[in-house]
Amino acid sequence: MASDPVPLRVGITGHINLAPATERLVADALRVELRRISDRPVHGVTCLAGGADQIFARAVLATGGTYEVVLPAPDYRSVAIAPDSRAAFDELLQRATEIIHTGHVRSGTAAYVAANRELLRRIQRLVAVWDGEPGCHAAATDRTVDWARRRGIPTTILWPTGARRTPPTG
Repeated sequence: MASDPVPLRVGITGHINLAPATERLVADALRVELRRISDRPVHGVTCLAGGADQIFARAVLATGGTYEVVLPAPDYRSVAIAPDSRAAFDELLQRATEIIHTGHVRSGTAAYVAANRELLRRIQRLVAVWDGEPGCHAAATDRTVDWARRRGIPTTILWPTGARRTPPTG
């Protein structure tokens, strides 16, 4: 009896502040992309940030896959997840097959960079929900895409027609 093939390990990077209509467009695009890059369910790797990361986790589940979460720091939920989004974050975190910690004590750019680099160490492919604009800090989407490309990790950029970002809150 042959064992099941090892699933393709796919990571996510992308924007947090997506307009509601964009979230639906991105969810559809992610499901299509996951089916395009693998003929079997994938194993995702995500930091579970709001926006693209959480949409990705749901798309992985919707296509029959599993995922693990790389948490930047123990305070990530209280620092980076909006209070009205914490229940969804908690539910997705509970569904993870594994939770990896970076070793950073506090959330911030250094912890986010460490999480992104750990994510890249764990994947075979990256999907980026990115509008192509440069970021404003060392852990921004463009930097993660650049690191992946430098490491030779195949990267797909998704920015559906009509997609838009919303201004950051707080």
